[in-house]
Amino acid sequence: MLFKEIYGQEAIKQTFTKAVSDNRLAHAILLYGPQGTGKLALAIALAQYVNCPNRKDGEACGTCPSCIQFQKLVHPDLHFVFPITRSSDSTTCDTFLPEWRQRIFESPYFNLEQWERLINQDNKQSTIYTNESNEILKKLSAKAYESEYKVMIIWLPEKMQEDCANKLLKIIEEPPSKTLFILVSEEPEKLLQTITSRTQRFFIPPLTEEEIANALNGKFTLSSEELANVSHIANGNLIKAINIIESSTEENEYFNLFISLMRLCYQRKAKEMKEWSEEIAKIGRKRQITFLEYAQRMVRENFIYNLHEQKLNYLTQQEAAFSMRFAPFINEKNIAGFLSELESAAQHIEQNVQAKIVFFDLSLKITMLIKMK
Repeated sequence: MLFKEIYGQEAIKQTFTKAVSDNRLAHAILLYGPQGTGKLALAIALAQYVNCPNRKDGEACGTCPSCIQFQKLVHPDLHFVFPITRSSDSTTCDTFLPEWRQRIFESPYFNLEQWERLINQDNKQSTIYTNESNEILKKLSAKAYESEYKVMIIWLPEKMQEDCANKLLKIIEEPPSKTLFILVSEEPEKLLQTITSRTQRFFIPPLTEEEIANALNGKFTLSSEELANVSHIANGNLIKAINIIESSTEENEYFNLFISLMRLCYQRKAKEMKEWSEEIAKIGRKRQITFLEYAQRMVRENFIYNLHEQKLNYLTQQEAAFSMRFAPFINEKNIAGFLSELESAAQHIEQNVQAKIVFFDLSLKITMLIKMK
């Protein structure tokens, strides 16, 4: 992957290329920031750049044997670690490398939910297991096969089990010569402090609306007005922008679930609320948590909607149409309660509390909150 193939982020690209030319690139780098900003793409491009023997003007050549192998993600000195699901203790990331390459070839802009959907048919949560640390140590103990640097890219290191993270402390602090760690994180606060303190940290900011529009233009048939609207709603997240355009069935499902819940709570239909709770209990724990995160976003957006500042709102057209009538029910008296109850419900689902009970209890509490004015 070449730097020029990555949307925006010109400042960080220049920082990386200058660090390489000045021979001041840290051996362990943490790229962190929100979703959809190109962190993984930057990590792969940097790995290709440092190992290209013919780099020029801040870019890898793209044609040498090393670059060709990097572009195919098959270079023997390029290694990946990422969250996986497993059925036995012997499973490591290497088992999922074909799917991982497939996902990146489609687009390096994807999130954990999309990755899990590709590899996981059993609705299990993914993680980076402790035994992965042994694989990392083994791969990095040998000398580089063909290039100057061995590169280890760890996507979402916050998903590492604690024992795995602890086993990597020493090698991240004192790696073998010409070894480069690139950690790509969306929640760096969940990393062990002993890990982050051993890295050079780079915040990768949200993309601008213009950069989002440039990324979408030509790939989708949109009018200039539609393009501007999607670029604004995406709020710097290219993944979200693409999801809005593709109008995924799952996103529509969450929207409809939210509408149903709010209407039943407003009408105080206890029997129907119980039936709603039983239905959502069937969709699986991961999707239940995603729905509750979606509901929190909708509550926040509807509270902001009352400020009558359109530029501060990030609602799709169908969400905005619903919010015209619903927003007045989210106010200063109940916003904190709404968010607290939704977050609490998500925590209970993560702790494997019975979903029917969690959602019915949530609906009863929303019934009380929605009447507060």
